[in-house]
Amino acid sequence: MHVSVARAQDAPGRIPAKAGIGLRFRHHQPVAEARPDVAWFEVHTENYMGGGTVPRHLDMIRRDYPISLHGVGLSLGSADGLDAAHLGRIRDVVDRVEPGLISEHLSWSVTGGTYLADLLPLPLTEEALTIVCHHVDQVQAHLKRRILIENPSTYLRFRHSTIPEWEFLAHVAQRTGCGILCDVNNIYVSACNHDWDALTYLAALPPAAIGEIHLAGHSIREFGQGRTLRIDDHGSRVAPQVWALYREALERFGPIPTLIEWDTNVPALEVLMEEAAIAEAILGEHRHEAACANAD
Repeated sequence: MHVSVARAQDAPGRIPAKAGIGLRFRHHQPVAEARPDVAWFEVHTENYMGGGTVPRHLDMIRRDYPISLHGVGLSLGSADGLDAAHLGRIRDVVDRVEPGLISEHLSWSVTGGTYLADLLPLPLTEEALTIVCHHVDQVQAHLKRRILIENPSTYLRFRHSTIPEWEFLAHVAQRTGCGILCDVNNIYVSACNHDWDALTYLAALPPAAIGEIHLAGHSIREFGQGRTLRIDDHGSRVAPQVWALYREALERFGPIPTLIEWDTNVPALEVLMEEAAIAEAILGEHRHEAACANAD
């Protein structure tokens, strides 16, 4: 059973179905001073848990822009249980920022009290599903808010996994009432690495649960003899194949708040705005086509 929580779209500072940008430290000052034409920003929750100038910059920026919080440290798949102190710090940030959306990852990163500083893949089993759903229920009850769960990028699979990743994610949403953050780049990366069908993945996700889409760049590592591995490093422009898959996602889900992520080799703000403009143009094309279809 899942707890009754407010839907993400009913939260303060509602995130519009437009293209936003991941806000990084180097862009605090330019955004605060220039007020660029950006629909919304997303920040990593853990970066704003302390004091000093960092949260004060966000306080200024959120006066003019909707903000989404994206967490990386809850470890929803950990068999050790949630860190109550960390969850409390997240609630403090939520209360301060009043985000339009709150999201976390389908992964684990803590064992034996040690934080491993990575988003590690889960064995996709009934036991893991029960653990994740229990933790999502706990988080939503504590925050009194609906959260979104992001699909991971993965480079290995557990032999004893029994549930396809796309079905696992859909089950979590169904059992807990949470939403899904559909990372289109992650779907493409994992599909290439594991020889999955990316369109099958998209088709398995419940459209009503999709609350946000992520787009990012990735790199390719060559191993010789035609073997490659795609790495989700968020360090480049969105690949053409990912833009194509994004169009497919919009066909299935409709206009969804879309974020451009860029976490390594972070470029000037103008480069991120260029990528967001491409996403916004695709969103506009989808709205136009939908309007023409309705007119007919």
